[in-house]
Amino acid sequence: MTQSLIEKAAQYCKDNKHRLTEPRERVLDIITRSAKPLGAYEVLEQLSQITDNPKPPTVYRAIEFWQSHGFIHRIESLNAYLACDAGHRHMGSQFMICGDCGIVIETHLCELPQSLKDKTAQNAFHPARWSFEIHGTCSACH
Repeated sequence: MTQSLIEKAAQYCKDNKHRLTEPRERVLDIITRSAKPLGAYEVLEQLSQITDNPKPPTVYRAIEFWQSHGFIHRIESLNAYLACDAGHRHMGSQFMICGDCGIVIETHLCELPQSLKDKTAQNAFHPARWSFEIHGTCSACH
C-alpha cells in the first residue's frame, strides 16, 4: 500500500497543481508505513531520524494538507493519524479501535445509516462529514 499511496498522492498533486514538497512526501510515507495511528509528535520523531532538525509546524502543515485532501484520517479519540485505505475521498469514516493492541480498522460505510439520516433531517441539520469510532477488541486479541 505504501508505494501506491505515495504514487497516487504524487499524481494527485500533479493533476491538481499542488506542490509535493519533500516534507509532505516524507510525512505521508511515515504515516502510511505505520501499522498503527501516529500522533504528530511521533511523526516528528520519525522525521527527525531522516531529516535534520524538522520543526513541529512543518509536520502539522503536512498532516493538515494530507488530511484536507483525503489521504489520511484523524482518529479523534487517539489524537493520531492513519492513512486512508479506501483509495478515495469520502465524507464519512468509521474506525474500529482495539484497546489491547491499538490497531485501527477503517470500515467503508460511505453514507450515513438511515436512522441517522432521519435524525439529521428531523433537526434540519445538514452533515458535511462524520467520523464514528468503535472501541473494543480485535479478533487477534480476543
